[in-house]
Amino acid sequence: MSTLSATGLRLERQAGALGAIVTGVDLARDVDDGVFAWLHDALLENLVICIRDQGHLTPEQQIEFSARWGPLEPHPYVPPIDGYPEIMEVYDPNPITVTWHADFTYAKQPPAISLLLARIIPPVGGDTMFSNGYLAYENLSPGLRETLDGLRAVHYATQLAIEKGMPEDEMVNAHPVARTHPETGRKALFVNGNYTKHFERWSEEDSQPLLDHLYRQFARFEYTWRHRWQEGDLLIWDNRCAQHAVVGDTAGQKRSLHRTTIAGDVPR
Repeated sequence: MSTLSATGLRLERQAGALGAIVTGVDLARDVDDGVFAWLHDALLENLVICIRDQGHLTPEQQIEFSARWGPLEPHPYVPPIDGYPEIMEVYDPNPITVTWHADFTYAKQPPAISLLLARIIPPVGGDTMFSNGYLAYENLSPGLRETLDGLRAVHYATQLAIEKGMPEDEMVNAHPVARTHPETGRKALFVNGNYTKHFERWSEEDSQPLLDHLYRQFARFEYTWRHRWQEGDLLIWDNRCAQHAVVGDTAGQKRSLHRTTIAGDVPR
């Protein structure tokens, strides 16, 4: 897909693995059912899309557009911005965000989609990397894929989440190592170093060598795209088949992005 001629929507792919830039749309007024269907298909095809020039969106408009993708899910323990429980502010990179991960995979139903609107971007630094979980799985050897298809991995919440008093049944959950996307039917690797500790019925010691090998797949250059932020970018990514990591090189410069999150389903 490249254009939607009736509206002037344009899409330009950014890398061979994933990622696309979308222009020619004002999300505050131009998103009828046809435009939304086009954006939805663009996300499924590219895993990550960046819609340029949306800095004029009010919080109410960001929430309204986000809700088109599904039920909104507030962050489980980070306070929201004042007056808008659906929106959290993302600041400078921190030790969790600079490693490859998908969001909140320890939950029974990890998030499906995230939307991040760039309000303040430093002159340099703070890029976000994305990696294609489909390729990370599909390019493994057939024998390893067959092994992984029978495995589940156990994901644990962070210490901060535990300290904030999250429900016990939301802090530790097992999910398939190879997750089938509910819309595309493709399998994606679904483990990450932030939350995955071991395979189900395996010890951490026995699990670690294979987990380390799987984590390394996401760092392969040919599976990734590096997004260089501009103020007003609205970035949308699919947590079910992509991972992300922030490049922690802002050197303390001001960085502010507003995130909304769409609830997901139980991984299969």
